[in-house]
Amino acid sequence: MLEVGTKAPDFEAQDQNGVVHTLSEYKGKKFILYFYPKDNTPGCTKQACSYSSNLPSFLDKGIEVVGVSKDSVASHKKFETNYDLKFTILSDPEKKIIGSYDVWKEKKNYGKVSMGVVRTTYLIDENGIIIMANDKVKAAEDATKMLEKLS
Repeated sequence: MLEVGTKAPDFEAQDQNGVVHTLSEYKGKKFILYFYPKDNTPGCTKQACSYSSNLPSFLDKGIEVVGVSKDSVASHKKFETNYDLKFTILSDPEKKIIGSYDVWKEKKNYGKVSMGVVRTTYLIDENGIIIMANDKVKAAEDATKMLEKLS
């Protein structure tokens, strides 16, 4: 996980509609950049739906929400459609963003060790500096916990 106070690494990736997004387009805005393991899985779905339903509260605070996983653009589009998600979801199949934000780690699940995305949430300020970072994310509570911290 990157430390608070660190300059957010630049990125370029397609969203669920094939539109390319970069870090520089968020200059002058605060935004949440959250990383999750996989589309259409129970925890990731709860997290995404919570961000989507709470999006008006984030936008009222001037904060945009961007999700990232290694799933394809097509998978993201299906995820968005299945759950009526209202925010940008970036596709990072080569794990360039995932690697630069230090969220690709060894994970243990039922005693099995594998590499994967560690659920992590960053809040990035108007100047591209990480001002909050959390790698102890509980999927279903992430959006509401972020809103509480922002109040």
